[in-house]
Amino acid sequence: MKLYDQDFQAFADALGGSFKRYGFAVIADHGLDEQVIGDALADAKAFFALPEDVKRQYHQPGAGGARGLTPFGVEAAKGAATVDLKEFWHVGRELPEGHPYRKYMRDNVWPTEVEGFRDHVYAMFVAMDELGAKVLRGIARYLKLGDDYFQDKVQLGNSILRMLHYPPVAAGAAGVRAGAHEDINVITLLLGAEERGLQLKDADGEWLEVAPPPGALVVNIGDMLQRLTNHVLPSTSHRVINPTPERASFARYSTPFFLHFNPDFMIETLPSTVTPENPDRYEGQPLMAEDFLTQRLKEIRLI
Repeated sequence: MKLYDQDFQAFADALGGSFKRYGFAVIADHGLDEQVIGDALADAKAFFALPEDVKRQYHQPGAGGARGLTPFGVEAAKGAATVDLKEFWHVGRELPEGHPYRKYMRDNVWPTEVEGFRDHVYAMFVAMDELGAKVLRGIARYLKLGDDYFQDKVQLGNSILRMLHYPPVAAGAAGVRAGAHEDINVITLLLGAEERGLQLKDADGEWLEVAPPPGALVVNIGDMLQRLTNHVLPSTSHRVINPTPERASFARYSTPFFLHFNPDFMIETLPSTVTPENPDRYEGQPLMAEDFLTQRLKEIRLI
């Protein structure tokens, strides 16, 4: 993110060019406080190490996995025959009493078994939300919109911080850690996992490994932004493959932040992205962000 402050236009051009080609970008020197990251990750590891019956108290069936725990073996990639080999904890935005968006966003739930969990994990949510807003300023500049185009469209977005745990993989396990999928949201910010496995599918159909250096952030375009930009910025298929036999006994942890539009934002093709070569794929089909999210959560078996 050093380039963000030194030469914002160069930052925006490099970011947008990578997104246009791959749907992904790797940002070095993300600037997030390492203490904030470390505290949140340590608390997540402590939670996932709790007995299964204790963890499952924080599962909310029928809630679409929006808050609390989604247990191991629940989520699946769209159209997949097997479930993903993972469990995760979701934290969302805290809204004041009486806020109209509360009808779209549930209250967070917090485990009492891990001291400091609420403070540490919500601090990470706030830090990722602020960093996401900076990335969106770069995208807005690349798209020749006003730099603050996204600000009032995401500042109260239905965004989610996911603390993700992929347990060790048993020999012959059915399924993979995360089947090939595209993200639902606007952009996803992912802090690097210690264990490898993340791959993206390039425009030629080849799977490429995404192995960011320490201290780097991986960002990818989600389906909502792909739709808004008429596929100028593509939402790319990605997956997390199972480890090699010598790493199968190691767990994998990662922390994606799914940045969303405000729930009532209408996703409608940006006129500037419509050209004779790229006609409007969604002409006359505006879609509210919350309706888009609900439709997709049904497809991945969370509701």
